[in-house]
Amino acid sequence: MITVTDIAKETALRMMSEEKNDGHFIRVGVEGGGCSGLMYQLEFDNSINEDDKEFEDNGIKVVMNKKSVLYLAGTTLDYSGGLNGKGFVFTNPNASRTCGCGESFSL
Repeated sequence: MITVTDIAKETALRMMSEEKNDGHFIRVGVEGGGCSGLMYQLEFDNSINEDDKEFEDNGIKVVMNKKSVLYLAGTTLDYSGGLNGKGFVFTNPNASRTCGCGESFSL
């Protein structure tokens, strides 16, 4: 489903530990909005909903709702700490267009 890079894994584990969220997982999703029409969502969570799809990559549990699976299949979750901004980055092969900041996309 989603590939989690080593740096994204290390950063997520560190952030969860710092926020006392050990035992949580990464929840990703898609919602309408942004300059390109759809926006990525990412948060740490510990509750599974009935319509969620669960999987694991690189030792990290990732959860998303079934609707988001259609938009995010094959996506890579990375982390960038460079000069152009700091944060988690989605590389989505399904996106036909992305905005300049990379936070939204369209199909």
